[in-house]
Amino acid sequence: MTHRVTVKVAGLQPVQILAGLAGIAFIVFGVVGFTRTGVGDWSTHSFVLGFSVNPFHNLVHVVVGVLGLLMALGSGMARLYGWLLFLGYGAIFVWGLMITGVLAQNPASEFGNPLALNTNDNWLHLGLAIFGLLLAVLPARRRLIEEEEPVLPEQRSSFDDSHEVRDENTREPRIEEMDPTVRHREPITTEQAAVDPKTDRVSQDKIKH
Repeated sequence: MTHRVTVKVAGLQPVQILAGLAGIAFIVFGVVGFTRTGVGDWSTHSFVLGFSVNPFHNLVHVVVGVLGLLMALGSGMARLYGWLLFLGYGAIFVWGLMITGVLAQNPASEFGNPLALNTNDNWLHLGLAIFGLLLAVLPARRRLIEEEEPVLPEQRSSFDDSHEVRDENTREPRIEEMDPTVRHREPITTEQAAVDPKTDRVSQDKIKH
């Protein structure tokens, strides 16, 4: 019996827990933002903990939060969620630097500021991008599983079977098979071999001790 050691992912992963918590945080932040800005006028904006928000920004937070809860169901999906956060909020961070004037050139100036971004939002989005990168590269908890491999019986090839049949066919026939009058002789004992044919008595001298 041979043993095989395999490495498997051990249960619920930390990346799944972090992705789920991040999803909840995004949803809560978005809902609180809606209580400040309302949902009727999408042009209004307000502040939540010093961060500028508007209805569209709040909607983005809620969508990202729901996506985080769904993708937290699997380890691989949770890491993919981390990559999405890294790329998405990394791009928004750069865009926010252009809007706030940190970067001189703004090729997307014609779109204005639909998310009502300010300087505080830029630093928040940078932190979210770094958090997403950590989720994407967070190592998984694994465990070693030792399994026994059954020994399979050796499979006989058709060559071996045909070779045995050939040997059976080429075997020389015995005398008993050629002449049915010849009976098979049973082996004799030592006492039978020492019987004197004249007296039919056992000669003790002929018996070897």
